[in-house]
Amino acid sequence: MVYTYIDSPLAYKRLKTHEVQIGDLLMGAQHPIRVQSMTTTDTMDTDATVAQSIRMIEAGCELVRITAPSINEAKNLERIKAKLRSMGYNTPICADIHFTPNAAEFAARIVEKVRVNPGNYADKKKFEQIEYTDLTYNAELERIYERFLPLVKICKTYGTAMRIGTNHGSLSDRILSRYGDTPKGMVESALEFIRICEAEQYYNIVISMKASNTQVMVQAYRLLVAEMRKTERSYPLHLGVTEAGDGEDGRIKSAVGIGALLEDGIGDTVRVSLTEDPEFEIPVARALINRYATERSSSINSTYNKDLNYNPFAYERQPSCKIQHIGSNQPPIVITELSENKEIKPANFYAAGYSYSIQSDKWHIADQAADFIYIGNANFNFEIPGTLGIIQNFTQWIKNANRERFYPLFSLKQFLEYKALDAVQIGFVVCKSLEDWMVFLKLKKHHKSIVAVLESSEQASVYFWRQMIFEMEKNSEMPSVILKKTYSESNSELLSINAAVDLGALLLDGFGDGIWISAPSIALAERCSISFGILQATRTRISKTEYISCPSCGRTLFDLQETTQKIRARTHHLKGIKIGIMGCIVNGPGEMADADYGYVGTGTDKISLYKGQELVKKNIHAQTAVDALIELIQQHGDWVEPPQTV
Repeated sequence: MVYTYIDSPLAYKRLKTHEVQIGDLLMGAQHPIRVQSMTTTDTMDTDATVAQSIRMIEAGCELVRITAPSINEAKNLERIKAKLRSMGYNTPICADIHFTPNAAEFAARIVEKVRVNPGNYADKKKFEQIEYTDLTYNAELERIYERFLPLVKICKTYGTAMRIGTNHGSLSDRILSRYGDTPKGMVESALEFIRICEAEQYYNIVISMKASNTQVMVQAYRLLVAEMRKTERSYPLHLGVTEAGDGEDGRIKSAVGIGALLEDGIGDTVRVSLTEDPEFEIPVARALINRYATERSSSINSTYNKDLNYNPFAYERQPSCKIQHIGSNQPPIVITELSENKEIKPANFYAAGYSYSIQSDKWHIADQAADFIYIGNANFNFEIPGTLGIIQNFTQWIKNANRERFYPLFSLKQFLEYKALDAVQIGFVVCKSLEDWMVFLKLKKHHKSIVAVLESSEQASVYFWRQMIFEMEKNSEMPSVILKKTYSESNSELLSINAAVDLGALLLDGFGDGIWISAPSIALAERCSISFGILQATRTRISKTEYISCPSCGRTLFDLQETTQKIRARTHHLKGIKIGIMGCIVNGPGEMADADYGYVGTGTDKISLYKGQELVKKNIHAQTAVDALIELIQQHGDWVEPPQTV
């Protein structure tokens, strides 16, 4: 596969885009990657929207987006802008538009930027499969042209910028009927609108390809960039994982998707979509961008002159040797560590997902229990849970080599010198350099029982791991591989962001049979939670309930943060179930493309419930809607009782 979307997969080089002017803010080209966010207040509440905008700006927001669902909100943008300017805040404003061209056309005369969604600007979504001939399809394009053209002319006349923002979950029936629910369909949806702009010689455009599914999101941006390079287009790109959720999960999911693209050099502005107050999104975006603010040190060869041995535009797990429950098509494993503990007791395993009941003399295993625990040179004598493996340094392991489910961690030298490898059920060999890796690869006869631990000390770990993996022959079976990195972070949020980028980028491309986050300053429970969060965000191992929760805005018709917490409290034990929590119908059934169940605001304190994309209960009062959601899950056989605490 030719890597047509980037110059090299082994070095950071920012994609060259052209400059777009948004008021006084310049985006793209050589300008810094910009941070933006969106208000959650009622747009008709001028004072509240201004106050929140100021909090966002003072937190570092460089572009404030405000929803304008109707002409009335669009008109009120003039008051909001005037008040901000009178208070000395010149940050540009972007009007967020869905379904209402008249609101967009009014707003484009007032604010510095408008965002339109191609999926619902000129189309209504009915989830219908429509058969088109080329003639009837082109007739639809003509209709869209007439609908969209007035806005393009206004933007060109007033110097207003535009974001053409495609969302995976709100593709039109027309696009879905021809291209399916695919990244290619997302790209074509944007291109239809871009071609109209270009016909009018209007180029002050930013593009986005948002999805809640990080695999789809990354593939769509890469396809878009490949198409732009092929056709010599250079529009700046707005990055975001839509409906990422809240808390640690929302941060990890955002970092996985946005970070994977930033590693590719893609992205000119970032918005992190959390179900929290918007000012809390800014530090997360800034932490992501700061990774690329200075020259990134690397010891690897940044040139790569061969075709990629994987497809960057479609997820496929890379083949590897199967060693018991590691490798092949099995979910990636999690390794964590207790290496500093000199005296290990059963209680030490609690934070890794294993709790021991003295009363019943049984181990209880959580859904997010580490698969292996590394204990270094330590030892202990009690029985361990049946699903757990213990990894020891080779020099300690050799003293009790026959103990069941205790496994050695070899240095490469120890591995090469050990004469009894055939008796090792599972062994782990640390490779810290390309040279180590090349030596290991020559010993293929040992791969049937030996797992490679690719340990990176590089600042740019993604390129280090890619180079090692690229050394494999195309279509040849790779040894089982664990991606390990040691972090010095003492802040768990920063660790979650950095580890999600480093490890997530590889996992999204199908590489890695397990992950090992070493962070001595971070508590074991937090390291485990981050590890499983990364696997969940990359859709490579599902271990908990997933919440596809929109970040709220002025369209939201109930308290989204409070409701999300209520639903999470009742359903967090439903492993593998995806629940969409949407503030309004704009981010409703279409945006919940991946959700099993949906909870959508349809009026003030009124909720509609969905099974998949099918409306099953309409206009339930918010006070009883969570109970109704639980009943719906029970009716469809997806409910299990929460586990009893030990």
